[in-house]
This record gives sequence, C-alpha cells and structure tokens, in this order.
Amino acid sequence: MGALTVCRDCCCGDTVKHPEVDHDAQLVTLRAAAGDRHRVRVSECLRVCERSNVVVAHPTPVARRAGARLVYLGDILDDQLVEDVVAWLDAGGPGVCPVPLTLADRVFNPADYA
Repeated sequence: MGALTVCRDCCCGDTVKHPEVDHDAQLVTLRAAAGDRHRVRVSECLRVCERSNVVVAHPTPVARRAGARLVYLGDILDDQLVEDVVAWLDAGGPGVCPVPLTLADRVFNPADYA
C-alpha cells in the first residue's frame, strides 16, 4: 500500500493563487483514484508554497527499508497529473518504479525552499 500526503490550506488549495483549480474536487478525484489501495492524508501546510499544489508520495514500508525516500511533487494542478501520481503508486511508487516522465519535472527537494 502506498501513501500520499496532499498539502491543503495556505497556498496549496488557494483559489486566489490557482483560481482555475477546484481544489476540493481535486482532492475527491485523488481519493477516488487511490481507492482503498493507497492512503491519502491531508496536511495543513508543508511550507513549500512556491510549488503549490504539493503532493508527497511515500514509499511502501518495504521500499523504505531498502532506502527509498519521500518524493515531493509540485504543481499538481489537473486531474491527469492526479491520475499519473496514483498510477505511479499502483506501479510501486518511490524506490520501486521510476518517476513517470509526466511527473519528472514536478519533482523537487523541499530543502531548496527552506
């Protein structure tokens, strides 16, 4: 089982910053796409507002024990990207399956924004 943390509160989920995105509907879409295969958690703020909307992909416990780490994805602003994130988790996610090309330019290191 994979897991995602979705940032929602400050800039992520902000209709002023992203008026074209229905953030509540996006969260519903993400939860529906993840189904009972992956956990979806919501965080109030991950402090990387420059990259909103942020979704963090968690490695499975087995992948984490093998050295896989969290993968931060920014600018997840449409349903296709949401589907791509879930499909990546379905394929194994961080440490098991490479980041899909559609998400590769959205990967970032949160330390770069500290």
